Amino acid sequence: MKPISKTAFYCCGVRMQDAEREKPVCGDTYAKAFMNEQGLEILEAFKDETRPNMSNVGRHRIIDDLLRQELLANPNLTVVIIGAGFDTRAFRLHSGTWVELDEPQVITYKEERLPAATSDNELQRIAIDFATESLEQKLAPFSGRSPVAVVIEGVLMYLEEAAIDQSLQTLRRLFPQHRLICDLMNRDFFESSASTIHEKLSGMGATFKFLTDNPEEVFEKNGYRQLEKIPIIEKAVLLEAGEIPPEVWQTVQPTLPQGYSIYVFERD
Repeated sequence: MKPISKTAFYCCGVRMQDAEREKPVCGDTYAKAFMNEQGLEILEAFKDETRPNMSNVGRHRIIDDLLRQELLANPNLTVVIIGAGFDTRAFRLHSGTWVELDEPQVITYKEERLPAATSDNELQRIAIDFATESLEQKLAPFSGRSPVAVVIEGVLMYLEEAAIDQSLQTLRRLFPQHRLICDLMNRDFFESSASTIHEKLSGMGATFKFLTDNPEEVFEKNGYRQLEKIPIIEKAVLLEAGEIPPEVWQTVQPTLPQGYSIYVFERD
């Protein structure tokens, strides 16, 4: 697998560990199906990254909940997941038509471990070499569908801004009306809270490239309107701890890093 694709094992591994807990945050019981020997070796390197691991699970749960809301309002929703990795939402969430895109090695491996045909929901997996193949051509068969939710999770920080621009323009052409759910990290958060884990990711060949003071601006200039912004660390702490008394939360909240959030955008 390519370096960025290998990070899918890390993300999947922390969801596997979460699912094995007495009170899981995300509860992805399918994650274990993908964790082979290589995946467990990759996960081992991140065993001491407590806050990033917690944030990773929290990030996934936040997007789960957002999609549940969308699917409740629109059971016929088409969900397009770009850079899907070992995402299992098509198996865990109810209703919707699901489209997953990722590198050929990832798609082949997923089909071996958890075939799309075994999902209760309609699920199509599309292999794409992001470096050489056209996202627009791969998604063309779904053009014009509505409603559509596009999910890009744990991917954008590895891309150059020009590549993000191009992808957003493609999505605008294909789906004139859609919502986009993604995670964005600003430069301050990276410098204060993500340097250690980035060293480990860089050691795998996966380097953060999209680091600006205001990452949401690239979406605004491409005609998107921000609907929601959910701070990942804050939400992850709340999900992990359960009920936190207001007086305690007032003390804890100011100490939590800011600058890494889940965004929901809509075509303006």
